[in-house]
Amino acid sequence: MDLKNENLTLKEKIGYGLGDAASSMFWKLFGMYLMFFYTDVFGLEAKVVGTMFLITRVWDSLFDPIVGVIADRTYSKWGRFRPYLLYVALPFGVLGMFTFYTPAFSDWGKITYAYLTYSLMMMVYSAINVPYASLLGVISPLPKQRNILATYRMAFAYIGSFFTLLLFNPLINYFSKNPSDARGLEHGWFMAATVIALFSTILFLLCFAWTRERVIPLPSTARSTLKQDIRDLLRNKPWWILLGAGVAALLFNSIRDGAALYYFKYYVQEEKMHTITLFNIPFVWSGLYLALGQIANIVGVVIAGPISNRIGKKNTYILSMSLAAVISLLFFTLQSYQLIWIFIFQALISICAGAVFPLLWSMYADCADYSEYRTGNRATGLIFSSSSMSQKLGWALGTAITGWLLAYYGFQANQTQSTEALTGIKMFLSLLPAGGAALSVLIIIGYPLGEQKIAKITLLLEKMRESRLQ
Repeated sequence: MDLKNENLTLKEKIGYGLGDAASSMFWKLFGMYLMFFYTDVFGLEAKVVGTMFLITRVWDSLFDPIVGVIADRTYSKWGRFRPYLLYVALPFGVLGMFTFYTPAFSDWGKITYAYLTYSLMMMVYSAINVPYASLLGVISPLPKQRNILATYRMAFAYIGSFFTLLLFNPLINYFSKNPSDARGLEHGWFMAATVIALFSTILFLLCFAWTRERVIPLPSTARSTLKQDIRDLLRNKPWWILLGAGVAALLFNSIRDGAALYYFKYYVQEEKMHTITLFNIPFVWSGLYLALGQIANIVGVVIAGPISNRIGKKNTYILSMSLAAVISLLFFTLQSYQLIWIFIFQALISICAGAVFPLLWSMYADCADYSEYRTGNRATGLIFSSSSMSQKLGWALGTAITGWLLAYYGFQANQTQSTEALTGIKMFLSLLPAGGAALSVLIIIGYPLGEQKIAKITLLLEKMRESRLQ
């Protein structure tokens, strides 16, 4: 098979994108709704939630490389990574539902339930998302094709997130019947999560059915040991840089996303404002704000490719995150009544964020090629697991910081907030994310794999594979 001249079909590109649409549906719910759910519906203190997020996500981040190592050593008629999409899709959906279920337990019983369900959900998330991410490195060996796949992936991720964030509140209200009743509200959250779980399961199965694995590792990879894989990974300088930049970028994203509902409920006070009705469906301002962010993210994904083709992936990353940092600083000056500017700034920041993540995924694929070129050993799953690991570490730190600072500033759920608490909530959407974006820029400056270097490595790897197979 001449991989060099083989173009991927539109169906396969869409199929690959559907996997991240499925994943992002719950990822966005966890990032934007879960802390709010735990404090204002489930009934936990903010500091308890922050600590739980840190503990569970740090452990789960360490679990990602384990999944990557196992996936690298999986052999089946469907390949190394696709079988996980088939077998883990249903457990993913079921655990996603029960993460948003509120049992009639005591306070300690609820804390135990939250730790258990969330920990299991994050482990299952790793079991399906690490192999899914690794597919990018084996569907095609060509950097341009991978850039296209990364673009489809992120575009569909944001499309899935858009519909989830737009419809989640209306679904809660529909199933709650009477949102002012606590038990009815709890039922509404669970049923809304059930609808999302159904769609995400179906999309993962379509991703499995519509994709193929084409890149065959060099024969020596089959004989590599775990010790060798880990040693090669730890000596991979570009991987370390991407790991640090990814953690900082997710820190930027997670703090903004996790505090958005608090910002609209307590600072903007959206309950006192009129709702927006479209197609006889009432939408709240926070839902529209979050949905707008997903649309803007898609714009960022679309423009990332042409810009990076002109100035390079690294320079595009630096430009995007620098702009995000500056605009986030300005966001702090906005007043609660300046809704138009709040939405404009949300769009601008989200465009910058949307441009960054397809670049990261594509650069991780370059890291896998770089490692194979240097060592003759291709550990795609292990390298791509670090991308998921950086996501979860970033979210762990971001949500833990949010929970702890909410408690520090005196936040009390479902009460009028103090001036200090409101200032803290404003900082979550401005000053703190700006710090994460700036840190990400400082780290990525040292990334050494430019476009010309990767092109040479790709050519050399193709020759190495041909000679090994002769």
